[in-house]
Amino acid sequence: MKHVIFFFVCILSMTQIAKAQTQSDTLNIEEFTYDTKNDLKIYCVRPADYNEDKEYPAIVIFHGGGWYMGEASWGFSNAKHYAQKGMVAFSVQYRLQDLGKGITPYESVLDAQTALRWVRKNSDTFSINKNKVAAYGWSAGAHLAACAAIFDNLDTPDEDISSAPDLLALKSPALSLLVYSDFQKRLLDKIEVKNLSPAENVSENTPPTIIVMGRTDTVTPLQGSELFKNNMDTYGNDCKLVIYDNVGHLFTPETEPDDGWPNPDKKVSAKAQEEIDNFLKTYGYIH
Repeated sequence: MKHVIFFFVCILSMTQIAKAQTQSDTLNIEEFTYDTKNDLKIYCVRPADYNEDKEYPAIVIFHGGGWYMGEASWGFSNAKHYAQKGMVAFSVQYRLQDLGKGITPYESVLDAQTALRWVRKNSDTFSINKNKVAAYGWSAGAHLAACAAIFDNLDTPDEDISSAPDLLALKSPALSLLVYSDFQKRLLDKIEVKNLSPAENVSENTPPTIIVMGRTDTVTPLQGSELFKNNMDTYGNDCKLVIYDNVGHLFTPETEPDDGWPNPDKKVSAKAQEEIDNFLKTYGYIH
């Protein structure tokens, strides 16, 4: 009898997975331009049962890649994941570091802020609750999301619409740029590195944040996230830091170098995703 029950449980599980995969495959990815001057794109995925008469929470996704590589398509699977959970999801293209052209991580941060303002400005178009806009990022993308929250409207102080998300979901984030001895060179003379480093600039206005990362991360060291967490606690802000043992950057096993192409431990990755989803549930973004 136990074997029969197990068989049917397996069949049910496989059916649910297949159904979820089918739903994901049928979700449309829409392309929009959020910055015409720099021809920057933002890609939207709406829930399968999207109804323009309803109001949805949004999530804006920033890919990683060390500020110098990557593309918006890297965030499409995350966008579909959250669209399946009833959010209007966006994946953002931003300018990548090219010092020969004078493009630095500072420009990447400005693009992230522009993208978040664009989502809020177009909240009616997408049936979005403009007060429930989360930002999700990993590695360098997590730095952009955090900067958007902490350095609100960095180059547009008179802007009426805030660039700050209402919640941060950060995976293996670069939260203290001061741990990198040469980062100022990457910024040229655009801005002081200390003024683009989230962990040192947390305030009472920093939104609820969840951070998931590996203990042995050599790319975005744990000390930056711990400092961020400690400063959030000082202000009484909600910040959940979840640390996974035996893995490094983006949950690459500590037995492998974690400073190349990531090779995430699937079980740890799944646990981390569940932690982020539960945090979003706590704040009513997903059910």
